[in-house]
Amino acid sequence: MSNLNACARAGYDRANLYSEITDKIIAELEAGRVPWVQPWGTAAAKAPLAMPKNASTNRQYSGVNILILWGAVIERGFTGQSWLTFRQALSLGGHVRKGERGTTVVYADRFVPNDEKRRAAETGEDAQAIPFLKRFTVFNVDQCEELPDGIATAAPPPPAGLIEPTVDALIKASGIPFRIGGDRAFYATAEDYVQVPPPQAYFEPINWHRTALHELGHATGHPSRLNRDQSGSYGTKKYAFEELVAELSSAFSCASLGIVPTVRHADYIGSWLEVLREDSRAIVRAASQASKAVDYLLGFVPGSIEPASLDSAVADHETA
Repeated sequence: MSNLNACARAGYDRANLYSEITDKIIAELEAGRVPWVQPWGTAAAKAPLAMPKNASTNRQYSGVNILILWGAVIERGFTGQSWLTFRQALSLGGHVRKGERGTTVVYADRFVPNDEKRRAAETGEDAQAIPFLKRFTVFNVDQCEELPDGIATAAPPPPAGLIEPTVDALIKASGIPFRIGGDRAFYATAEDYVQVPPPQAYFEPINWHRTALHELGHATGHPSRLNRDQSGSYGTKKYAFEELVAELSSAFSCASLGIVPTVRHADYIGSWLEVLREDSRAIVRAASQASKAVDYLLGFVPGSIEPASLDSAVADHETA
């Protein structure tokens, strides 16, 4: 009975955590703000655009944790994207300032209860694992004192140019057919190619990169790559979900490559809200799929840091 109660409690906590995360995203979208399109480089944001990382292990966070930590950086005016657990700050010779409030991140995994192991052994069937989410508290390095010099050093900005060399290299190395021309951006699912207007067609050419990476995000879902469900037609919830994945993939890719597009209005806020209100797990699933897309694309960037999974970035907290 105790195992059943524990499983029920775990299920309740997991559902509650999904709802907490989704409610925050919905509140931002209802206010007309897109949480992953932040005003980096303006007075409203003191931190540079970058992927949040663990300052002790140098591993990047992924999935929905990126959105959680970006939101905390903007909301609380932190100057960097580096984070530590309480114990990690101590292990580095520093400490979290007294009275500081941490930010909750999540760690997803599965486990097999002992009763299920016994049942599987008795029946010869496969044991059924139960998914769970753990919460961990992290602190921005701005909230810490006496840390070693260089812990929060920001990466240098990318070189100037109409098309950033890293994106150009990514496009060529990915093998995804990529065409520049026309007057609209799209990914042709059946023919498997991306087409984007030339950078000169954009009022600010830097925004070309967001669009190009968005369409490349769609292309990662092709059956020969990550094999996502892209069967939704325009106006359906499946279509809106895939657009959410591509939008997050673009935002995560820009951050990983140090590209800072200007803020733009997202075209799909209404449809995203409909999806999120119906399914509290949608944002977690979309962010996870987006991280997989980014991991796939960044694998083609020469000299890029190997992307770390959500599990590895957060699992370090248990041992630090």
